[in-house]
Amino acid sequence: MLNRKLQHKSGLLFGGIMLVSSAAFAGGTIDLGNDKSISIGMGLRTAFTAVSDAAPGGNAYAKNFALQNARVYISGKLNKEYKFTFNTEEIFGNYGVLEAIVQYEPSKAFNVWMGRMLTPADRIEMNGPFYGLSWNQYTVPLYPSDQGGAAGFYGRDDGITVWGTVNKFQYAVGVFDGYNGPANANDNLLYAGRFAFNFLNMEDNPAYYTSSTYFGGLGDVLTVALSVQQQSTGAGISGDAADYVGAAVDVLFEKVLGGGNVVTLEGEYKKMNTNLSAAALANPASFNLFDGSSYFATAAFLMGKSMGKGKFQPYVRYTNNETSANVSSSLAELGVNYIISGHNLKFNLNATSGDANLTGSPGADATSVSLGMQQQF
Repeated sequence: MLNRKLQHKSGLLFGGIMLVSSAAFAGGTIDLGNDKSISIGMGLRTAFTAVSDAAPGGNAYAKNFALQNARVYISGKLNKEYKFTFNTEEIFGNYGVLEAIVQYEPSKAFNVWMGRMLTPADRIEMNGPFYGLSWNQYTVPLYPSDQGGAAGFYGRDDGITVWGTVNKFQYAVGVFDGYNGPANANDNLLYAGRFAFNFLNMEDNPAYYTSSTYFGGLGDVLTVALSVQQQSTGAGISGDAADYVGAAVDVLFEKVLGGGNVVTLEGEYKKMNTNLSAAALANPASFNLFDGSSYFATAAFLMGKSMGKGKFQPYVRYTNNETSANVSSSLAELGVNYIISGHNLKFNLNATSGDANLTGSPGADATSVSLGMQQQF
């Protein structure tokens, strides 16, 4: 009987989605009454990229079209306090669970999420790929949950987060699985926190997420944040483990000028420590994390006058990573966003030069040109 009731309700919901008027479906949200609702959306990022000396022959530009992100967003409310999120992502050609969160949100100051979610981290990781200022924001070493799957994926991990806002102070602290491979023999957990203070206008994002530009929509913004993550035996190989700790300070400043022009400045300094042994570093089976320091700085200028259906936002970004063994890498990016509808519809053209990447260790020293498009609903 219960299964038949569930099937009946599912049929009604599907029928409601198919037949609902455009007015009732505004914003992708269906109102089910009694404080219940469900929202459905999507996000796509696709790009054409040419990279120097990367073709199979080794002496020509590699030229590739790539679907960088393809997401389906589903969220809902059971009542004013209990909510849920279920998002998917195209991962290595297959769709998987990006986020699945049970949400208890009784107040602005205190909320609890449990499930698979973003680990509290620095701004560029809290942005996700859709809310960055530059197209290639992931060129500094990232926290463990953004290092390929051994400790989470796409910045997400299974755990619990408590978050909230008190006046101009925002916080998020959580406990997660983190790295749970053979080096972590005692199954130690990862602890993560982000603490931000808004000196001018408050940033406006869902929960503890962030953006790296608001295109002047929030007025003047100045936010300074500290993020910290730690896990005992969070790196290395079985029998040769190392403790992991990482910390970053990030700053966002956005100033609205006359004529609708907007200046945006973003920067970060990050320090990560693992102290891995030479044997662990040389072992391909080891979960190796960056050990050293990094920083980046970005400056952008949104032109107030529309050209066609959008506005141009040229920017420049510089990244520098240096390991504790004094091995450095860097990357410069020069680009321009064409903003039609904020983060929901924009185009990007950029050129990069250098060898920095999200691992923090030097990659191939190359020049690239990329044309990208982003769309969300």
